[in-house]
Amino acid sequence: MTRLPSRRSLVAGALATALLGGLAAAAPSSAAEPTITNDCLLSVPEPGSQAPVKICYTLFQPAGASAERPVPVVMHGHGWGGSRTRTVSPDFKPLLDAGYGILSFDQRGFGESSGRAHTLQVDIEGHDVLRLVDLIAAQPWVRKEGGKDDPVLGAMGGSYGGGYQYLGAFADQLYNKRNRFDALAPEITWNDLKQALAPDEVARSTWLTLLTAVSTQDNDERAQRAFAYGAATGLWADGPAAQALDADMDAYFEKTGPRWHVAQGRQLDIPTLVRQGTNDTLFNLNEAVRNFDSTLTPKARSRSMLIGYNGGHILPGLANSAVPRGASTNGDPCSAALGGGWEALRKAFFDRNLKKDDSVTIPGLGQYHLATTDAKRCVTLDSVAPTTTVALGTVATPVVAGAPLQLELGAGPMTVAGMPRVDALVTAAGAHAKAFFGLAVGTSPADATVVHNQLMPLHEEVPLVGSERSVELPGVAVDVPAGQKLFLTVTPFVDQFHGNGSRTPGALVLRDTKVQLPVVPTPVAVAPAR
Repeated sequence: MTRLPSRRSLVAGALATALLGGLAAAAPSSAAEPTITNDCLLSVPEPGSQAPVKICYTLFQPAGASAERPVPVVMHGHGWGGSRTRTVSPDFKPLLDAGYGILSFDQRGFGESSGRAHTLQVDIEGHDVLRLVDLIAAQPWVRKEGGKDDPVLGAMGGSYGGGYQYLGAFADQLYNKRNRFDALAPEITWNDLKQALAPDEVARSTWLTLLTAVSTQDNDERAQRAFAYGAATGLWADGPAAQALDADMDAYFEKTGPRWHVAQGRQLDIPTLVRQGTNDTLFNLNEAVRNFDSTLTPKARSRSMLIGYNGGHILPGLANSAVPRGASTNGDPCSAALGGGWEALRKAFFDRNLKKDDSVTIPGLGQYHLATTDAKRCVTLDSVAPTTTVALGTVATPVVAGAPLQLELGAGPMTVAGMPRVDALVTAAGAHAKAFFGLAVGTSPADATVVHNQLMPLHEEVPLVGSERSVELPGVAVDVPAGQKLFLTVTPFVDQFHGNGSRTPGALVLRDTKVQLPVVPTPVAVAPAR
């Protein structure tokens, strides 16, 4: 589970501090130490300026690497509000000992790098990543393929440090018409940043409140104003609000994630080890599924995998006291089962794809591997699509206040793993009518607990009658044991979207409601032999 740092990093780390633990001192080792170089390069100016921006980095050359014995390199990026790793951290040591070079860098606006953070705009930060790739290629001790400026290159990092990986690979394709990255390992990151921050244009106000509390010195001012607006109103800054703030967030976030590149007809033919938190309340499992399903070519997907674990960006103190009540656990049984743990699995993935070591076998390529809510087992899937339909008829929920509804969907034992959704004909009486939907498990409505502490909104900006709607629920993996039941939770408010209820009294009425569930076979418990 991600631990949020204090003060300024408390907020910054809310967007991705999974890697900040890597700043710890290196463990003692008898292996030869790498050569460490700290420096900066110049990249494109800030918008409206002609002064180049400096991007600072630490380059680790492993012992024994030379022009005669060149080695692959892995790039490393930090989370939002963090900075590069300058020492041989526990996260780096296994790779360095195995003969990998590593380049860790301060992303624009953070650490020693200058400029402001633009949430990974392809025409700004995209150039930063490509100049670092050029720098890596210029090192004589780095292995090349396909030309002297094409290094054998991997990438790792979480959240913002996962986003730069997709950014760099797509930027190389966009500007250079090629892919110089040979393997990616992004963790807890996004596909569509607008969708992640404001699903159905309902702002994740709790997260945006944290964002607005951080100093503006690192952030683009337009984003800061829009985040403050979202935190205060629960609405996304578009239309008249965007004009008043001089911050059109639709345009601002258009090119900040893989979704835009895919819409332009680009995909990545790069093996990718995707890792996402199933109970991540900022970048949920849905973001990773979209990356896996749409960002990668079919060939790349056959050489890739998606790991869903219990962890990521988790708001402290809310999961077990929220209304509706949720639960949040910690653990990664899938990485443990497939590779002996995340770090070992990631190294094996790099060995297979960067060192081209065919002796390394990785089970489960081309599949989804999702940790159950209790983190006790891993569900492996070829598809995350729904398999079962449950009809609920008419569902009516107040939109300003009221107790959550718990609507029974089925009884255990059953396993639900994948991407559920709700289809219905929706009627809304007032403007900006909202309700939140998710799955829950319990013996009765009174003790039902929201799966992975995850809900998603339905938001009707204007009154309407009988319009078709499909609400994408959070991706899940949950075992419903015998004696318990699966419920659909419908609630007018939720802690993760504080102050975000509807502005006018009334109700949302869903008719011909159908819940589409990804039900998979449940393992049969076998009694121990006597």
